[in-house]
Amino acid sequence: MSSTFFIPAVNIMGNDCLNEAMDAIAGYGLRRALIVTDQGLARAGIAARIAGLLAERDIDSRIFDGAKPNPTVGNVEAGLAVLQRERCDCVISLGGGSPHDCAKGIALCATNGGHISDYEGVDRSSKPQLPLIAINTTAGTASEMTRFCIITDEVRHVKMAIVDRNVTPLLSVNDPALMVGMPPSLTAATGMDALTHAVEAYVSTAATPITDACALKAVSLISQYLRQAVAHGSDLQAREQMAYAQFLAGMAFNNASLGYVHAMAHQLGGFYDLPHGVCNAVLLPHVQRFNAQVSAARLRDVAKAMGIKVCGLNDQQGALAAIEAIEQLSADIDIPNGLRALGAKVEDVPLLAANALKDACGLTNPRSAVQSEIEAIFKAAF
Repeated sequence: MSSTFFIPAVNIMGNDCLNEAMDAIAGYGLRRALIVTDQGLARAGIAARIAGLLAERDIDSRIFDGAKPNPTVGNVEAGLAVLQRERCDCVISLGGGSPHDCAKGIALCATNGGHISDYEGVDRSSKPQLPLIAINTTAGTASEMTRFCIITDEVRHVKMAIVDRNVTPLLSVNDPALMVGMPPSLTAATGMDALTHAVEAYVSTAATPITDACALKAVSLISQYLRQAVAHGSDLQAREQMAYAQFLAGMAFNNASLGYVHAMAHQLGGFYDLPHGVCNAVLLPHVQRFNAQVSAARLRDVAKAMGIKVCGLNDQQGALAAIEAIEQLSADIDIPNGLRALGAKVEDVPLLAANALKDACGLTNPRSAVQSEIEAIFKAAF
């Protein structure tokens, strides 16, 4: 069975690598960039800083700060209008998953035309997107280097999963110095998002030896450094190791895909506008309990990567140890302990479950589920 490994052509990483990245951007010969970011980074002056660094290299730019925490179809359309009006020849995303996904939607529609919803599903586009450079400021989503783009359809109240090789950025930038300003709650949520990527990729039916190596190393780094990054945000070693961890997890799921945790979390985000990483963190142990029937040996490996002594444990015991370690990590970094605390409602579960079963991320979950089983997992997470 053949497999294809997707990753951006160039990935620049490490403390204070931003200037090196800017020189690389200048080498592409781009002249006018649309910087896609959110209002928080715009207010903090980070977007203006990027614009200034581009100007020093004779690249003009315009800032679009309309990327919402769960970017919508409307956000993509608004950004596309600015790009077309300003005649930009490239897109630079700045932030975490939300600006990156919004930028991907803009860049894809800029060359392929149509509506972003036309590309829901797998490889629905026919042309490469406009050149996209992704500058990351969080350690979690890995959207800066993946072929995944998640956009909320505000009419249907669902998150569309766009999995398309043409949304892979040309260049990704991970400078941990840009991440030290993340508040503890965001550090925790994005870190658990990265852990979810790694675990789901490792138990995925599309896993390969390459994705396995990336996933397990990501799990190990997150287990070692996430608590420190949450408690001491200015710790550059912890920030850098989390940057590497989330990138490794991205390499894993970008090629092995995901599972029911993401398929279900997307519905919570689309329906209630909840933070994606927190939804993943709450759902992760419950989905893995469901998966343990067929993935116990793999979950035992996860436990070992998390530092659990698994010698003497059988596969089922090892799987339970992994789930308990995930729950302990969530508790240690103050992740809410259930969906009820997030404002979800039990009466909405049938609709959430039905939509989750339509999500492309569920296709590679190791154990197939029917509607009643997805409903049961949702209810267990309350």
